[in-house]
Amino acid sequence: MAAQSGTGAPTGGEAEGTDEVADLFRTLGRQIKVARERAGLSQKELGERIGYGEETISSVERARRTPQPELLVAVDRLLDCGGLLASAAEDVERAKTRRRVRHPEWFRDYARLEAEAVELRYFANQAVPGLFQTQEYARAVFTSRQPFFDEETIEERVVARMARQDLMTRWPTPTVSAVVQESILRQPFGGPAVQRGQLEQLLRIGRLRHIELQVMPTASEDHAGMGGPFTLLTPKGKPQVAYLEVQHFSRVVTDPEEVRVLAAKHGSIRGQALTPRESSRLLEKMLGDL
Repeated sequence: MAAQSGTGAPTGGEAEGTDEVADLFRTLGRQIKVARERAGLSQKELGERIGYGEETISSVERARRTPQPELLVAVDRLLDCGGLLASAAEDVERAKTRRRVRHPEWFRDYARLEAEAVELRYFANQAVPGLFQTQEYARAVFTSRQPFFDEETIEERVVARMARQDLMTRWPTPTVSAVVQESILRQPFGGPAVQRGQLEQLLRIGRLRHIELQVMPTASEDHAGMGGPFTLLTPKGKPQVAYLEVQHFSRVVTDPEEVRVLAAKHGSIRGQALTPRESSRLLEKMLGDL
């Protein structure tokens, strides 16, 4: 399975996609446009009459921005739509709530497997794994993405990523092992404050009994992970699968031989990395150096 990613880095999902929420917003955008043109108004004129900018009207009509309920009510009244748009205000509120915690269509198969996972294994050499990220770090990831996300999409992606992290504290918890490249941790991604918060988060995570966190030191002369980051996932009662994400493309790997090779590679990477205890000491030292 291959699909386009929206993070711009192999960080674990919440990329672009289409769903019924997007379909609703596109439909409302077209209805607003039809009503506006029937009234003989430009986007600028409509915006001025209801207190919105031309860019907002344009973005809503093209479904690039959520049609806020108050805007729908205002357009309905001004353009005499007979309640057609105003009646959709509640639908929009419900859709906004669903969208905050929903994943794009292409990512949902993996997200369902992840929610059932009894074991997760990560190797990360581009960014901290998504399930370990702080809210501020995740926001920095989505903000730096190119082509750029708008602010609303950034917040939606951040909320969705934070919601996924619930599986790390549920009971029974999955067994998790992760190896993170040292260079990722030393990069002040999002600024020094974000970096500090992320290092503190990793230290907390590393103390949890069901998680083994290791750092692959930059000085290591052996490195089995030069092919890039990947995730191994074992859903309850199902075979292990792998997940790859790089440069806007993602893939769920189900072929047993391909998964076996990646599992063997992950074992080698763990053997070459610092032990969990050594990794914690390195994280503490890095915090002290900030």
